[in-house]
Amino acid sequence: MSRIFLSNSAEETVSIGVDIAKTLVAGDKIAFIGGLGMGKTCITSGIAKGLGYEGDVTSPTFNIVNEYRGGRLPLFHFDLYRISGFEDLYSTGFFDYADEMGVMVCEWSENISSVFDDNTIYIKFERIDDSSRKITLFKGSESSENPIC
Repeated sequence: MSRIFLSNSAEETVSIGVDIAKTLVAGDKIAFIGGLGMGKTCITSGIAKGLGYEGDVTSPTFNIVNEYRGGRLPLFHFDLYRISGFEDLYSTGFFDYADEMGVMVCEWSENISSVFDDNTIYIKFERIDDSSRKITLFKGSESSENPIC
């Protein structure tokens, strides 16, 4: 069943991430759907906080992946914007991270949609206005609205 959240600020988006983290288990993959400036790093910050990570969370744009350890589960934050195929993804260590039994969050997931299955948790961001977002959370097998399944 999908869940819909409305966020009117970055702080609210972080709080939504904290709420989402409560249900996450080792091996979960989260695929973000949404363009630039939609709140993907804010929600990742909340997920990290909800998992017990106390440090800063930043976008992995130039690193491809940022690791956040020290909480209930490790969190691996991927930016797949520059990934154009399976070979590129393999070279990032993506599949090694999957074996570590943490939580993976992936920005620009549509660039390599074939690695996500029906158990993937999708978080879709839609702009309402400059500061407000509709955030929809659903499993890949639960929604026909998912444009990349």
